[in-house]
Amino acid sequence: MENPHYIRIGGEATLRALAKRFYELMDTLPAAEGIRSLHARNLKGSEEKLFLFLSGWLGGPQLYVEKYGHPRLRMRHQPFAIDSAARDQWMACMRQAMTDVGVEEGLRRELEQALLKVADFMRNRPD
Repeated sequence: MENPHYIRIGGEATLRALAKRFYELMDTLPAAEGIRSLHARNLKGSEEKLFLFLSGWLGGPQLYVEKYGHPRLRMRHQPFAIDSAARDQWMACMRQAMTDVGVEEGLRRELEQALLKVADFMRNRPD
């Protein structure tokens, strides 16, 4: 059964807009400078991977898995120094991006809680 989160958020179009806005914010917000420095100069590849991941994570098509295999998020992020500050910067960009693309408030709160768990799991360095 398809996860209602994928449907509730608006499917592919909204997820593409969300990934795009997320990386626009990361690229321009001074408060996200720390996490921005962990990324490649060109963010298009990261934007596409975020879209692909979110599609499957929210219960839609498993696009990331089809293209790259299991996400193995923690393993793939291990080379990058991710502490609480990086987690918080990532979450700030995601919260703002969800607001900016018009994710409904109730769904936004649900996703924030779930994404915070994922972001916190990515921490691999002490504060």
